[in-house]
Amino acid sequence: MTEMPVDRPDVIPPSRLRRAWDSDFAWSFRHSPVAMVSAFFTALLVLSAVFAPLLATTNPYDPASLNLMNGFTAPGTPNAFTGESFLMGTDDQGRDVFSTILYGMRISLFVGFAAVLLAMLIGVTLGLVAGYRGGWVETLIMRTADVQLTFPAILVAMLIFGIAKGVTPVEYRDQMAIWVLILAIGLSDWVQFARVVRGATLVERKKEYVQAAQLIGRSGFAITFRHILPNVLSPVLVIATISLALAIIAEATLSFLGVGAPPTQPSLGTLIRIGQGFLFSGEWWILFFPAVTLLVLALSVNLLGDWLRDALNPRMR
Repeated sequence: MTEMPVDRPDVIPPSRLRRAWDSDFAWSFRHSPVAMVSAFFTALLVLSAVFAPLLATTNPYDPASLNLMNGFTAPGTPNAFTGESFLMGTDDQGRDVFSTILYGMRISLFVGFAAVLLAMLIGVTLGLVAGYRGGWVETLIMRTADVQLTFPAILVAMLIFGIAKGVTPVEYRDQMAIWVLILAIGLSDWVQFARVVRGATLVERKKEYVQAAQLIGRSGFAITFRHILPNVLSPVLVIATISLALAIIAEATLSFLGVGAPPTQPSLGTLIRIGQGFLFSGEWWILFFPAVTLLVLALSVNLLGDWLRDALNPRMR
């Protein structure tokens, strides 16, 4: 059997793009219809929210652009007074439902991404500290996590939201409502990150590279955040993707209950709460289209997270 030459100048090595295309991760994505469809809808909705000022026909947050005579216009039907037609109809204030959905998704996605980043920052940090330090530090952190897990996340978020809003001055409550909402959801979702990272850290700290770093005198901070952290990020990415869908649903739930986004900056949950009041009077579109958008967004992100969990799990290959 002849051996292949090691160095051949006539052979062009594959580019990074080609190696990425031929990787197991890309192969798994190309052969998963559910992943491709969910990624398409996720990208479509996220890009629609990002470019909402370019796609929306009007700015629903600008009172000067509203016409009350357009109120309660059915989808695709010309208004009896102005003759204007709207793709998804209008609400009670004459706002184009399509435009309100685009701007509402911006609020929902911003709250979801920011809350997940906050939860990930808190949970990963505490999980690394608990797994590497051990002792009473680990006991304190994990028992706190266990106590929080005994309560539903939505109740914890409502409690934190109520306390944070109570200490906020009255004149700043509407301006700070979105940030308070992010704080409430983020502080209620850090436990999953901490538990997973703590378990992975317990495995990683027994490996040779950690022991070698300890022998050469590296500090505990350097070992934890420069050596162990990169090796525990795979499950964190999966949890973050799934938590994004849960954070969007939590924001919609809080806004639907009236303790989330203010009416001046309505999210998808606020739009659903507004539309629910007109459902039985015949204006079904005010509730239907925001609800369908929230369903598609949360379902797409959740299915994408499920595929990502399987793709990054070597046991599933």
